[in-house]
Amino acid sequence: MHHFISMMFSLLVITGLQVSVESTGTRSERSFSRHYKSELTVTNGGGWGSWGHREMCPTGTYAAGFSLKVNHIGYGDDTALNGIRLHCVKKNSKGSSNSYHSYASVHSDVGSWGRWTDIKWCPSGFLTAFQLRVESPQGPGDDTAANNIMFTCSRGSLLQGDGTHWGDWGDWSQTCYGKGICGIKTRIEEPQGIGDDTALNDVRMYCCA
Repeated sequence: MHHFISMMFSLLVITGLQVSVESTGTRSERSFSRHYKSELTVTNGGGWGSWGHREMCPTGTYAAGFSLKVNHIGYGDDTALNGIRLHCVKKNSKGSSNSYHSYASVHSDVGSWGRWTDIKWCPSGFLTAFQLRVESPQGPGDDTAANNIMFTCSRGSLLQGDGTHWGDWGDWSQTCYGKGICGIKTRIEEPQGIGDDTALNDVRMYCCA
């Protein structure tokens, strides 16, 4: 019995070390303590759910592209926009007009439904401002909250996400003071069981010099 307990304790220690190593490896892809210069917000975000952690691009990189996690079944309980990923690159690391050979991807909290869309890249420069499409509360109807997002790039291009169509576009956020967007935080409503789900409700972006 003592031998069995000793073996189980050793196994738990080894497992704990493996989890610690894996967690460290994941964390090293992001820069959690990176200083940011300004925070970008919009006024039309949904009010359900809670804010996740702020996630930052690795030091020295900025978001030049994004992709969305979207749920659109067309009937029943649609949750529309579930997640936003930022794809971060170093300056002048571009591979071609619509892709990068090397980039890091970061996201804050993400909803439970949908699939990720293809990445949309700035033709040049970095993401610098955003606009959110949000459906207002529907009463007894199906609420979806945030449906889509649009970004401006630092050299004037507009990038609209492949989200859903309910709701209206709100006002633009402020524009980055600095090189570009370098971080994100999302407001997500947890699954409601038999209730109405909305997933992503609001988002904040962070700018770095």
